[in-house]
Amino acid sequence: MKHRFSWLLALALLPTTALSEEGHIMTPDQTNALSTIFSMTAGYDAQDLDAIMSTYTADAAIAFVPGTALTGTEEIRAAFAESFGIDPKFTFGEHEVIVAGDIALHITPWTMTGQVPDGPAVAESGLSVAVLQRQADGGWLMVIDNPHGQRLLDQ
Repeated sequence: MKHRFSWLLALALLPTTALSEEGHIMTPDQTNALSTIFSMTAGYDAQDLDAIMSTYTADAAIAFVPGTALTGTEEIRAAFAESFGIDPKFTFGEHEVIVAGDIALHITPWTMTGQVPDGPAVAESGLSVAVLQRQADGGWLMVIDNPHGQRLLDQ
């Protein structure tokens, strides 16, 4: 039987490298980029717009709708706030992080369930593809976030 380490346990056991949830050794850059993703999802779960926005660059582009990216802090904040209306709950699959210099690519499948107020239950799934950029302080922020990365395959 394959043993799986939780993300937090892996961080505690391996201070300079970590294991992904799937047991793959991650470099410090991969771990740090992934921590930005986890910070964003924690902020989203808490419906904390400031925490969410702190994980994106000021000029980030996010595809809330497949094939169309929103830019601009106020537009992005409004879209996140609107999405809270269905009280979404996300689960994620395996995380893959590829780092090349100061750019990182994060890929993970996701599923979401929610409830439209006074309406039907909602269930969606997709493939999240995010591009992150290393900042001057060494941290990572998302520049492009496309939670609908599978859409071209679905056509």
